[in-house]
Amino acid sequence: MNKITREQYEFALARVEELLPLVDDNTPANDKNAVELTMMSDVVISYEKEHFPINKPTVAELIESSLEEKGMTQKQLAGEIGVSPSRVNDYIAGRSEPTLKIARLLCQVLNIPPAAMLGV
Repeated sequence: MNKITREQYEFALARVEELLPLVDDNTPANDKNAVELTMMSDVVISYEKEHFPINKPTVAELIESSLEEKGMTQKQLAGEIGVSPSRVNDYIAGRSEPTLKIARLLCQVLNIPPAAMLGV
């Protein structure tokens, strides 16, 4: 695909907004609106990947957001994985990284995909 300009991106983004209400899960894949929505979405995705890349979360960010999602405290997590609350705080602050054994436990307790923990 050729390099997409900002104008093309903005046009595609506006067109996606117009097409979304016209296409749902029951719309045939060969419907003209569905085809156009796919094409415009591809333009938007391509532009955003280049200009607004999303970095993979750090181990600290993964732990912090997972704790928040589960409504769990650092102290509760520490008890679940067998480390001190200050050690959990070190992980969240980015002052230290968990060992492989602790990383495995974090994945299990917080439902973090192992690939995400490894930054893959």
